[in-house]
Amino acid sequence: MKIITCYKCVPDEQDIAINNADGTLDFSKADSKISQYDLNAIEAACQLKQQLGDAQVVAMSVGGKALTNAKGRKDVLSRGPDELIVVIDDQFEQALPQHTATALAAAAQKSGFDLLICGDGSSDLYAQQVGLLVGEALNIPAINGVSKILSLTDSTLTVERELEDEVETLSIPLPAVIAVSTDINTPQIPSMKAILGAAKKPVQVWSPADIGLNSVSAYSTQQVAAPKQRKRQRVVIEGDGEEQIAAFVENLRKII
Repeated sequence: MKIITCYKCVPDEQDIAINNADGTLDFSKADSKISQYDLNAIEAACQLKQQLGDAQVVAMSVGGKALTNAKGRKDVLSRGPDELIVVIDDQFEQALPQHTATALAAAAQKSGFDLLICGDGSSDLYAQQVGLLVGEALNIPAINGVSKILSLTDSTLTVERELEDEVETLSIPLPAVIAVSTDINTPQIPSMKAILGAAKKPVQVWSPADIGLNSVSAYSTQQVAAPKQRKRQRVVIEGDGEEQIAAFVENLRKII
């Protein structure tokens, strides 16, 4: 059984600065990290490996220069995957979800797999599209919002998905793609032994040409800015009568 777990490198929110002059965001000093939602995907894949005993877990990512960072690679591998495959090119820095999915699908097809696990979205865009688009590109079953994996055999995967008023139990044939929610597990913190051992695990670096891609369409960001900060008015309305409610509504209108 070969399981691929996909992840995305995103800027660390703690390192993003705001320019006071125009409110734009400054990413120049922000280190990259694994998208928080993808940590659940990595953990889910490694838990399946422990349950099955003979499974192989391959971490996979498509992106730009952030994927060349040795610290970032070690972080991924210290969380349990046996191997790492990265497809690196500057054109992936601003790739649309559709084109990211196309690249992941091509890389997964080249590597070979039985099950591909993604996070429900990424910490930066949270488009919630890539997992399903990978399934479409490969013409295989895909399910998003998976909150629990019930069973996995050589031919079938059974999962639960929580909806607003009910819980679905779904079975699909392999190979398949699933996007897991944050409810599925709590990602573990790697041990020192795992961190040291990560440096010995194999890493494959591919280019777009290696997976049969020539060019990728990118989106253009016009501006990203933080909302303007407003001073608190410190308006306290006491009571619960009609006059107080009217005053409360009027104050809300002033700030909207």
